[in-house]
Amino acid sequence: MNYEEIIAEIKEVIKLIRPYINRDGGDIEFVKFEDGIVYVKLQGACVGCAGFESTMSDLIEDTLLERVPGVIGVEHIW
Repeated sequence: MNYEEIIAEIKEVIKLIRPYINRDGGDIEFVKFEDGIVYVKLQGACVGCAGFESTMSDLIEDTLLERVPGVIGVEHIW
């Protein structure tokens, strides 16, 4: 899978995740993919939410690691 294909797949997975985040008043934005790390920005109710870490690791990171070859981690950009 080349870089452009990985980016396209990351964006597709984020589209799948977004409704779950929107349901709780938040949103997710893809920022960049660099050296195997996906950088995202959580917005809305996600900012300051008690479940922030769980959302990042259990929903976003686990899903991207499982579905997109080449992704080795996810980082949040404030």
